[in-house]
Amino acid sequence: MNNIENPNVRAIFEQYPEHIQQKLSILRQLILDTASEIDAVDHVEETLKWGEPSYLTSKGSTIRLGWKEAQPASYAMYFNCNTRLIETFKEVFEDAFRYEGNRAIVFLEDDDIPIQELKRCITLALTYHTRKHLPLLGV
Repeated sequence: MNNIENPNVRAIFEQYPEHIQQKLSILRQLILDTASEIDAVDHVEETLKWGEPSYLTSKGSTIRLGWKEAQPASYAMYFNCNTRLIETFKEVFEDAFRYEGNRAIVFLEDDDIPIQELKRCITLALTYHTRKHLPLLGV
């Protein structure tokens, strides 16, 4: 967690159980790596929203990472529920993910994460405002 520059975000990560810290660190790095591969994204802000690590760009929709003590065996990547992102993910990736309503992709501790599919979801979120008017977000 030493590579997290925002001390508030680092503090939240440090509150999670160690194995969840590792899982969320993988998702965090995937967001940052994916953003670096997108020409339209020049900066990702790492901050807290609703007390959870959040990642946003000027042309995208916020992605949050979270873990809930009430559901200790799972962790999630949250998307703005007022977007069509989860609806699009369900249509395109069908059962590649476990969803929570129209706001999250949920992972269990032992899940193998479909990296390429998740990178596509991240790309769609980080560039949401450039494609939100397109059917299925221009997938």
